[in-house]
Amino acid sequence: MNIGIVCYPTYGGSGVIATELGKALAGRGHKVHFISYTQPARLDIFLENIFYHEVAMVHYPLFEHSPYVLALTGKLVDVVKYEKLDILHVHYAIPHATAALLAQQILAAQGIRVAVVTTLHGTDVTLVGKDPTFEPVVSFAINQSDAVTAVSDFLKADTYRHFHVQKDIEVIPNFVDLNRFSHKAKSHFKMAIAPNGERIVTHISNFRKVKRIDNVIKVFAGILKEVPARLLLVGDGPERQKAENLCRELDLCEEIRFLGKQEAVEELLSISDLFLMPSETESFGLAALEAMACQVPVVSSDAGGLTEVNIHGVTGYVAHYDDIEAMTGFAVDILKDDARLAEFRSNALAQAKRFDIHQILPLYEDLYQRTLALHTV
Repeated sequence: MNIGIVCYPTYGGSGVIATELGKALAGRGHKVHFISYTQPARLDIFLENIFYHEVAMVHYPLFEHSPYVLALTGKLVDVVKYEKLDILHVHYAIPHATAALLAQQILAAQGIRVAVVTTLHGTDVTLVGKDPTFEPVVSFAINQSDAVTAVSDFLKADTYRHFHVQKDIEVIPNFVDLNRFSHKAKSHFKMAIAPNGERIVTHISNFRKVKRIDNVIKVFAGILKEVPARLLLVGDGPERQKAENLCRELDLCEEIRFLGKQEAVEELLSISDLFLMPSETESFGLAALEAMACQVPVVSSDAGGLTEVNIHGVTGYVAHYDDIEAMTGFAVDILKDDARLAEFRSNALAQAKRFDIHQILPLYEDLYQRTLALHTV
């Protein structure tokens, strides 16, 4: 198949999943064309059948903001026409699905057919899409797509609850490449972080308010009262300064490291003993899954799709995102006992294997085949 993938090129979950999916499809012999305004962050290898097409942003004095949807639409028309794409797989209903559907209509007028598959990742539904201004656009994009997937049962139900959707939504969960995340811990690296054998607690996110970085730090402060530990905060974003200020207020600067954006997160997770994820909302929780793939148990909120990934009492524990006392207690329960930690580590890896990319990739290939069969009738 000849597949176009449209995604945000950033470190966020949707961009990571879209890029890893494209790389895996290329590894199976499909031709994959990435279309975005810059090269995706994880498109870090050369494969013969991977192509990248940049959406050129043109600035006109007439427009206060560059019309990205129109620029993307024009690029999609061009790539589909000249690269002879079979499918456009777009990640996010807005703006990507709306641009793809407009391109599909322009191409149809020229006698060229291309199928549109839309994957909902969460923010396009749980945050942006619930704005009354965007609701009809999101509903239209979902209903007019040839096929629609959601990354969790929670997100599927939430979409039906908040939008006027008649389209069948198929759940295909996010995935992890276990080959990449089966990373052996570097003992000298761990010694540099925790020279006296302290437990290493990690959090990875884009530091938005919804990620509740303040609660990560508060839970860690409670852990320190019971277990010697170090906290690694990986990522960056609008809440970083507040988080740094809270560390100073609590006098935890010696025990917490802000590492910024990191590409090789598997190296950090491989030395970790616990992953904290007290998000206010999560449609899936890809960072938690990546931690589990590195045999790291998770203490998370019970928000959204997280409970489909992190199984309470098995791979870690879940609690309300604001229940600092409960999360602290759960974290200490795991960290203070070597045998219990080993058990949770084993369970975490077993759960991650259910989401291995080699289990999920055939689901997308089957969806593509079914969609093309219907689209060519």
